[in-house]
Amino acid sequence: MSIVNDARFWDRTSRKYAKAAISDQAGYERTLDRTHALLGQDMRVLELGCGTGTTALRLAGGVQAYLATDISAAMIAIAEEKHAADPVPALAFRVTTAETLAQEPAGFNAVLGFNYLHLVRDVPATLFSIHALLVPGGLFISKTPCLGNMNALIRVVLLPAMRAIGKAPYVSVFAAADLDREIRAAGFDILAMEDHSTKGTEARPYIVARKKS
Repeated sequence: MSIVNDARFWDRTSRKYAKAAISDQAGYERTLDRTHALLGQDMRVLELGCGTGTTALRLAGGVQAYLATDISAAMIAIAEEKHAADPVPALAFRVTTAETLAQEPAGFNAVLGFNYLHLVRDVPATLFSIHALLVPGGLFISKTPCLGNMNALIRVVLLPAMRAIGKAPYVSVFAAADLDREIRAAGFDILAMEDHSTKGTEARPYIVARKKS
């Protein structure tokens, strides 16, 4: 299995994904409001794992430039369709990865990764790439399912079974404490770790981290 397989999975499921309702709309709105408050009009923002562009279209109007990316060309195609119907001048979409972008000069004031880190195959390497993409003092803002804090039946039985029949993507299993440690090890200070769920306790912490100068 590889990133190519991951891209194919999301390509196959892109239209179904686009039609799916957000499971916790109020929690999502809280995340958007919190993120919007952290972004400024003079900022260059990168979103990783943007999917079909819903979040990008909501946030891009308030910044100088917003690049939304995903490994799935089909997801980006849907995002482009939405963008054509509701243009935001500061917004652009691209099929790429953090690792590929990190080969370019650092220049982003903020990198966003919502429901993203648990889907990458090498979390520490991806975090180091994100660090390289940011200017000194830049922000990494994420909201990540931590399966290590969830029901063991899901991660040990249900998820592997679904992956075996092609009904689930690759998923990294880690706890919130592990993620905290990995983000710090990549060269960040963690400024905030919050729970934005409005449907009980959810192991999906919203984290604001700053690249050390």
